[in-house]
Formats: sequence, C-alpha cells, structure tokens
Amino acid sequence: MRRMSWCWAGWAAMAVAGAVQAGPVLQKVQAQKLMRVCIWPDYYGVSYRNPKTDALSGIDIDLSAELAKDLGVKLERVDSSFPKLIEDLTQDRCDVAMFAVGVLPQRAQHLRFTEPYLQSDMYGVTTRSNRQVKTWDDIDQAGVMVGVQAATFMEPVMRERLKKAEMVVIKPPQTREQELEAGRIDVFMTDYPYSRRLLDSADWARLVAPEKPFFVLPYAYAVKPGDDEWLKTVNAFVQRIKKDGRLQAAAQKAGLSAIVISR
Repeated sequence: MRRMSWCWAGWAAMAVAGAVQAGPVLQKVQAQKLMRVCIWPDYYGVSYRNPKTDALSGIDIDLSAELAKDLGVKLERVDSSFPKLIEDLTQDRCDVAMFAVGVLPQRAQHLRFTEPYLQSDMYGVTTRSNRQVKTWDDIDQAGVMVGVQAATFMEPVMRERLKKAEMVVIKPPQTREQELEAGRIDVFMTDYPYSRRLLDSADWARLVAPEKPFFVLPYAYAVKPGDDEWLKTVNAFVQRIKKDGRLQAAAQKAGLSAIVISR
C-alpha cells in the first residue's frame, strides 16, 4: 500500500473557505444558556457510552463539559455518528460536534473546523488466530477481506489504496468486531482511540501497525458554516485547553496522550 499524507494547511484553507457570515449560533447559545454537543457514543476513549451502565466517558465528554463551563451554559449531548454528522450540524440538531472528527476534504466542503487537538494514523485489527494477516504488508494481498466502517475516513482511503485485497464496507447494525469474529473479514481498519477499545477488552484481538506513517489524520471540532464568531469561540477554547493543561489532563485520563497535538 502506498503511503498517504495530509496537508493541514491546505485542508484548513478548505475548512474556512467561502463567504464568512454573521450567524445565530453563538447568540442562541448565549441567550438560551444551553449548548448542544453532538457525540458518537460508540467512540471508545473519545465519547463512549457504556452499554451496561449508560455512563459516558472519554476525552470529549470531559472537554465538552469544560467548554460549557467556560461559556457559562448548560450542556446537552446529542447522539450522532459519522454518517449523520453533516446533516446533524447543518440541520441545527446540535451546535458543535465534539467527537474527534477527522478533518477530511469531503467534510470541509460542508463544515468548518477548529484547529486540531488530536491526530491518529490508521491501524489494522485482526484476530490472534488469523494466518493471512501478520504484518501491515499482509493486508493488501489477494484473498484478504479488509473491513472498514461506513462513512469513516478509512473508507475513501482504503478504497483508493487497496490494489489486491477486497474492501468490505460495514454498516449498522453489523459491526467490525462481529464481522471479524465471524470470519467474514480478515482485518478491519481503525484509528488509535478505537484500537484501544479492542485491545483493552478483547483477548482475541491483535493490532497490526504500519511500520512507517501511513495516513496521519488531524482531529478537530466541527461546526456548520455561516457563524464565524461561533467558530472563533470554539477555536479559542481549543487554544486555551492546550495552554492551561486541560487537554493533556483529559487525554491522559482517556488513554490518548500519545496522539495529542499540544501546540
């Protein structure tokens, strides 16, 4: 597989491109004393809801509470997902998405992003018993079934990069773990936070890491276009937590210190 890199400067330009307009989001948040935050409740280490206790945990659970505290408003979390992300923001179901949203050109056409606060490469997850996939170079080989979650950044990347293996797009209610355990795929692609979930909870799982950077992607918070003041407000929060230690503290608590962007 050829290596792929990102250019944050170029993608940031796309993220803020277009006419800047005064919008109502900041005024509404201030007037109603309420901020609605989209989360993906299946994102381990980021915004995860424990299915047994219904408790939320993760870096962006903690940091969304910090943003609400800084603004002096109440916090309401709204369940979302990567397939629903753009619609939920543009249709005013939430004011900001705080679940480690990968800054992709396709998303930057519809959303605006803060500066990044995390970054992750791609990883493969397979079973300990799988004989076909032992190393990263084994993934793109004939006969290998490679799973990707629908609407994640892994889908377009692997569609472009796989030359010999077959890509399998997995959509709910199916999950990557179920497809892997059932033997319908040999490996699935994920990022650092999600890989922690498997390695922390599944003794059958094995991580397959690239020997060199493959596709390092920045993660940021996202808002809808048309409210420059709201984007500036959220971005100023990101800058503050990098300086005052709250980002590092939340990342350490969530086991994500290795992927923090502290400057």
